Amino acid sequence: MIRKYLLAGLFTLLPLVVTLWILKGIFTALVGVFREPLTWVAHQVHVPDPPTWALALFSALATVLLLLGVGALMGNFIGRQLLTWLDELMMSLPVVKTVYGATRQLMGAIQSGQGGSFKEVVVVEWPHPGSFTLGFVASRDCSWAIPGGQGMVAVYVPTAPNPTSGYVVMVEASKVKPADLSADQALTWAISGGVVTPARTGTGSFRMPEKP
Repeated sequence: MIRKYLLAGLFTLLPLVVTLWILKGIFTALVGVFREPLTWVAHQVHVPDPPTWALALFSALATVLLLLGVGALMGNFIGRQLLTWLDELMMSLPVVKTVYGATRQLMGAIQSGQGGSFKEVVVVEWPHPGSFTLGFVASRDCSWAIPGGQGMVAVYVPTAPNPTSGYVVMVEASKVKPADLSADQALTWAISGGVVTPARTGTGSFRMPEKP
């Protein structure tokens, strides 16, 4: 009986604890970014150092304003040109361009399915025989890497709970099985660690697993 209550309490509180842990990590990162600039400003105007709650509030507001500002810039020619110059600058820096370029391409592919990539969800046998997982078709020609690779499919397998990291595997086309799922469904399944089960309707809706 005690074990039953402990497990029930654990599974009830675990989502809340994980959510609070993620939020704490986000706010800690935001506070760390803005702490030194705000402290410097406080010293210049001879006022006490801002408390942690003020740093967190300002950091959150500054981040929202930054995102809105970048989004607004993308809506006009001058803004797009500025972002293009920034992109060229980042791509000209050694080491930085490798991480920045790969991340940008991945985000662009996931967001808009550039060139048809990351729109097709498939099932592959990975990481070993008898294990299967969902992946996204990145390309259908691997001849650039392997002789005869034109018959192989490059599949991106996202990791949980962060789908922006993952593995790229080259699989024989005959071993790649199409999945009747949308990209959003597959991503949500990966982010949830397999907890959120996609409804096989092709509509993008989900059903939560029934409680025992």
